[in-house]
Amino acid sequence: MKALTIAQIAEIVGGQLHDVDDPTRLVDGTVEFDSRKVTAGGLFLALPGARVDGHDHAAAAIASGAAVVLAARPVGVPAIVVEPVPHDGRAMALEHDVDGSGAAVLTALSALARASALELTAHAGLTVLGVTGSSGKTSTKDLIASVLRPLGAVVAPPGSFNNELGHPWTVLRADESSDFLVLELSARGIGHVAALARAAPPRIGVVLNVGTAHLGEFGSRERIALAKGELVEALPSAADGGVAVLNADDRLVLEMRSRTSARVVTVGLSPEADIRAENVSLDANARARFTMVTPVGSIDIALAVHGEHQVGNALAAAAVALECGATLDQISSALAGSSAASVRRMDVSTRTDGVTVVNDSYNANPDSMRAALKALVSMSRSGTGSRRRTWAVLGEMGELGPESVTEHDAIGRLAVRLDVSRLVIVESGRPTRAMHQGAVMEGSWGEESMLVPDKESAIAVLRDQLEPGDIVLVKASQSVALWSVADALLDNETVPDAGNGERDIMTAEESQ
Repeated sequence: MKALTIAQIAEIVGGQLHDVDDPTRLVDGTVEFDSRKVTAGGLFLALPGARVDGHDHAAAAIASGAAVVLAARPVGVPAIVVEPVPHDGRAMALEHDVDGSGAAVLTALSALARASALELTAHAGLTVLGVTGSSGKTSTKDLIASVLRPLGAVVAPPGSFNNELGHPWTVLRADESSDFLVLELSARGIGHVAALARAAPPRIGVVLNVGTAHLGEFGSRERIALAKGELVEALPSAADGGVAVLNADDRLVLEMRSRTSARVVTVGLSPEADIRAENVSLDANARARFTMVTPVGSIDIALAVHGEHQVGNALAAAAVALECGATLDQISSALAGSSAASVRRMDVSTRTDGVTVVNDSYNANPDSMRAALKALVSMSRSGTGSRRRTWAVLGEMGELGPESVTEHDAIGRLAVRLDVSRLVIVESGRPTRAMHQGAVMEGSWGEESMLVPDKESAIAVLRDQLEPGDIVLVKASQSVALWSVADALLDNETVPDAGNGERDIMTAEESQ
């Protein structure tokens, strides 16, 4: 963030100074909520959590060099204290279960992020970009960051820092040297995207899709569209440089053009899209090639990321880059070199025995599950016409509400229709049993679909039955932590990634 004095920060967040000897001291380090990562001159966030209360670590943060603590109560060291506030969960707490004290610190953090973003936008030329959608946000954020780096310094969140803590934390990573700030905006209710957009008003907004993620919380796709469209409503007008990038292949997204005064740029496979993909094909590793047609010309694109669904993500990234001044050649080169930057998202690794593991275990919803299964099958095809054996190790997709059983049943049936060789479902209740039953009913698979009681059982099956050349997809909602299956298959191996070159496989703890 822009360097500020302790007194200036207190004024921005409406806090009171406690145990501060020098209010004019400059806060010019990073903002951190982990006391172990505090830097000299930084700001430490004392957040109360379910297991750890950050207030208990305030003294350690100051001892490590923090200039001041942002807290909800005095902590015996220099602190800016904000009063606990009533917390109804509408504008904050997308994921974090916090009380009034936690809500106060998060509200103050959002106010500080907004002040910093507005200052950098007005006086340092920072361009703020926001991405939302039911699926693909993180992959698209990573692609946007890649295509913008040839144009300047880019700040983007690691992984999916897209909620009421990670979003403003990312905003505060930008400073006077930053040219672009690329942000994800997630939602679990109406008003969430709008609240995040207030913390860093975007000039360019991208809406990818309206799917069924969090259907149980929203109740319908129309309600999800209402929430996602808050991003385009937050954009400035076309006269002030606002640009909305909308998916022309999703009706609910395309209808958002009536909700914004920004200039609309459409992307997709539709012939009517402003930026569209033609002649799409996939190689043996499910990496797409296509011709990108734009108002300023056409160019061939070869993606390094895996899955046909990445075509739409790449088009959105290209649209953003064009708006920011990139050439077609720069975009093509950047996309060709942009591999998966966030862990556990179509992360493809091949063992020394030829077994390929596709770790897409960070999260799952029906849309992303379908895309991953299609990518798995595409990767199984070889140039000789033969097919590699495919395994889908799947777990529960959370937050689908009354539609959960139906959606899980549909995924099981889709695996059969796509001719996945073996389906291993890790049981966690009625939805996963429905997935297994759907597969059995669709194809009378018998032993080809198996329901196992836990992750350890899935690992045992795979270790016993995998053969050289097999491909294994691992996917489930984050709460299932199914990445332990992928980690076990790749334990202590350094392997060639089909898109990323050599890398060391991280353990689950290291990668969280």
